[in-house]
Amino acid sequence: MKHVALAVLALLLPVRALCGDVTVSVRTPQGRPVPEAVVTIAAPHSGPIRFPWPYTVAQQNLQFDPFVLVAPVGADVAFPNRDTVRHHVYSFSPTKTFELKLYGHDETRVVHFDKPGIVPLGCNIHDNMVAFVVVVDTPYAAKTDASGEAVLHGVPAGAQVARVWHPYLRAPGNSLSLSLVVPRDGAARAQAVADLWAPITRHGAY
Repeated sequence: MKHVALAVLALLLPVRALCGDVTVSVRTPQGRPVPEAVVTIAAPHSGPIRFPWPYTVAQQNLQFDPFVLVAPVGADVAFPNRDTVRHHVYSFSPTKTFELKLYGHDETRVVHFDKPGIVPLGCNIHDNMVAFVVVVDTPYAAKTDASGEAVLHGVPAGAQVARVWHPYLRAPGNSLSLSLVVPRDGAARAQAVADLWAPITRHGAY
């Protein structure tokens, strides 16, 4: 049994060494960090996709929180109302068309997202409420933080293409692509320049 265990371990170790972390920095042409950008790499993977953050878009202070949620295909996303007024959440996106009719404080509705794509959200009562659910079919996905950086873990080694999406990015499909090489060990870094057509003062000044 000891020899069998060693043989299995020997097979596993090279696999673990053939992947690494990728950090993508997204900045404006003026060098300011861009938060809330979604970075994905469509590399081969196996097994279900799970992310460590909650699949929740709350209504709070007459805003959606978070502004951008990354969720895997097949996720059930909760929409709790934490305001004292009622909300009517909807999307006309071809990725997921739905309507959550008026519901009040401390009530929650859940929507199942069954295919990848961008799902803009709105409130039929409060026109200023806007958010996005980005449904992905890859585990190599992350959102940039306040410093404009996103870290993707365990990306397979070799040549990869990272896709950067932001709702206000001046580019076809609001996205751009970056070519990079993930080393067999260690980490890779890349930087994207995102020219935005509108500021998001609630999520950082550009």
